[in-house]
Amino acid sequence: MKRIPLHIQIVLGLVLGLIFGWLSIQFGWDPAFTSNWIKPIGTIFINALKMIAVPLVVASLIVGVANLGDISKLSRIGGKTILVYLCTTVIAVTLGLLIANIVQPGKILPTATRDELMQLYQADAGSKEATAELVQNQSPLQPIVDIVPDNIFAATGDNARMLQVVFFALIMGVALLKIPKEKGAPVVRFFDGLNDIIITIVEFIMLLAPYGVFALMASLMVELAGDNPERAFQLLKALGMYTLCVIGGLALMVLVVYPTLFKLFTRMKYGRFFQGIRPAQLLAFTTSSSSATLPVTMRQVEEELGVSEEVSSFVLPLGATINMDGTSLYQSVAAVFIAQALGMGLTLPQQLMIVLTATLASIGSAGVPGAGLVMLIIVLEAIGVPAAGIALIIAPDRILDMCRTVVNVTGDASVAMVVASTEGETPGSPRPKLAKDPIVID
Repeated sequence: MKRIPLHIQIVLGLVLGLIFGWLSIQFGWDPAFTSNWIKPIGTIFINALKMIAVPLVVASLIVGVANLGDISKLSRIGGKTILVYLCTTVIAVTLGLLIANIVQPGKILPTATRDELMQLYQADAGSKEATAELVQNQSPLQPIVDIVPDNIFAATGDNARMLQVVFFALIMGVALLKIPKEKGAPVVRFFDGLNDIIITIVEFIMLLAPYGVFALMASLMVELAGDNPERAFQLLKALGMYTLCVIGGLALMVLVVYPTLFKLFTRMKYGRFFQGIRPAQLLAFTTSSSSATLPVTMRQVEEELGVSEEVSSFVLPLGATINMDGTSLYQSVAAVFIAQALGMGLTLPQQLMIVLTATLASIGSAGVPGAGLVMLIIVLEAIGVPAAGIALIIAPDRILDMCRTVVNVTGDASVAMVVASTEGETPGSPRPKLAKDPIVID
């Protein structure tokens, strides 16, 4: 019998969780059963995602930086690539924040519902007043001070200090480029192998996703409904608005931001680019993995869009590691939505922290399904929002993961076109098959 694809399993888990929650509310089943026997499955799923956050960031970042090859390459192609990637990521995060603050999908929920949600996650939330007072009394340079760890091992044991882990991984990656290759090669191979192991563990964890989604949605509806079942459906309404905000932001990236880049830096018509990259976009949508799509992306960019191998082989693999525009936009919308749903107001410094954290977290986000969810936990904990609040948005995450992966891959290819154009190339026409160097077999 043919196995049901994972994304369909997750949708089934969502639907069954909603049905179970509805039946439990309608027939007055004992909520203790859901709390004691179903909710723990969702808790295990959340804890598993937290478990691999630090090793995922460390391994993928060190390997990504080390794969640059040498420091001198950063001075030209590498410098331009990283600069454009960071700019598009910041634009994506900022766009997500603007949409979430204008639409305010979390505030659709009545005050009583938000208060109940906050009580559900109060153990993780801590005291909002104490956090606000702490931020107010901090030095303006304290966020920069907090990036540098005083003890890297202590930082790896606390997801709230993930920025320090990112900083250390970046420094270590650059150091590997400076030492002799024969000395650095074993270290790079170790972290490359570790990265593959962590990605495999992510795949294992995602096998639990359908059951985790079922447990989280069922328990959330039962706990939220209480004596007022209408509140559970108010949450679903807010969730639908949140989904529209994310998809709308992703559409703006593809239809406005990237075409603007093309108009500023290339002579190619965006429609021609879209036609050439379409197979990679379709594969990205079905696999939700920019890493799995990378070979097809490189083939389309080289053979259909005429970018040289020198540019594509450097820009695209780097983009699969550090460029996650779609994921970054999703994280900013999700963070604001969860905070609004929990009745937590985000200050300007906290929203600026979202920009910084989401940008840096995207650098360490592996191009595999579910990795964006791990990075969202990092963003939430950095701004003091309960990480368990992802239970509010995990239901449509698989569908949104498919959409944001399309944006990630489109962004990678767009930057490759921009860099190629600034290097004097004129991409736009398919490369002749004979233009590629012949393969020589010894």
